[in-house]
Amino acid sequence: MESQYKHNWQSKLHEIIYEADTPIGKWFDVLLLFFILLSIVLVMLESVTSIDQQYHRVLYIGEWLVTILFSVEYVLRIISVKKPLKYVFSFFGIIDFLSTIPMYLSFLFVGSQALVTLRALRLLRVFRILKLARYLGASNQLKDSIIASRVKIMVFLFAVMISSVIFGTIMYLVEGEANGFDNIPKSVYWCVVTLTTVGFGDIAPQTALGQLITTFIMILGYGIIAVPTGIVSAEYVRSSQKADQEEEHLNQNNQSERIQSNLGHVHLNSQHCANCNVSDHRDKSEFCYSCGHELHP
Repeated sequence: MESQYKHNWQSKLHEIIYEADTPIGKWFDVLLLFFILLSIVLVMLESVTSIDQQYHRVLYIGEWLVTILFSVEYVLRIISVKKPLKYVFSFFGIIDFLSTIPMYLSFLFVGSQALVTLRALRLLRVFRILKLARYLGASNQLKDSIIASRVKIMVFLFAVMISSVIFGTIMYLVEGEANGFDNIPKSVYWCVVTLTTVGFGDIAPQTALGQLITTFIMILGYGIIAVPTGIVSAEYVRSSQKADQEEEHLNQNNQSERIQSNLGHVHLNSQHCANCNVSDHRDKSEFCYSCGHELHP
């Protein structure tokens, strides 16, 4: 009887924390999003010296309240699954840990000589931003598009590197040390920042030929910016069209159920398995596709 109660208690807790498709799960995610954004705002305000000096105590208390809430959430996530270590060493498990631990580590460093270290530890709190990734369903499609484009992008980057070396060497020969191009590595660096339209204020070509080459490099830079964007965009559109065609095909043959998802295209939901902690199950699925465990015991 006691084990059955514990099982039901864990199951209900798992539903609240991991299931974004249930009403109570949605409310939990909304509250969690609010506190994540609040923690980010607190860190930003704390980095402003004038604000921190005036409201340091308020910001400090607020940071501790958020840290305690995230600590409770982290513990609840661990005890609500049957294989806690799988969550602990998962991507989001590590992010949750890194977003919580710095405030506790601050107790280990006392004294003025450790202030620099403490500031470095406090920077780890920006990992909370990554906790938002689990709620951005469209990021999965963007990730797939980037992965599908990785070969083309790598070839493109390799071509840019070769071009930077060639143009950097040419500028070194044309301008020389007298005009600030002291060596080839520095000239290549100048070429990279010129291609990316950032600009390198400390060095500027003085000769007519050097200025002509620089003009060509800057114009080429605008084209370089457009190429990877076009590659990824094409893969993104292709992925969306493929998903739409599959959905239409399934609907025409009455072989699929109406499925909701964060993307609006992928026929999966955010349901998590309490046994192996995998997600992306079909709606109305009764068993986990990975381990076969019952999803709604």
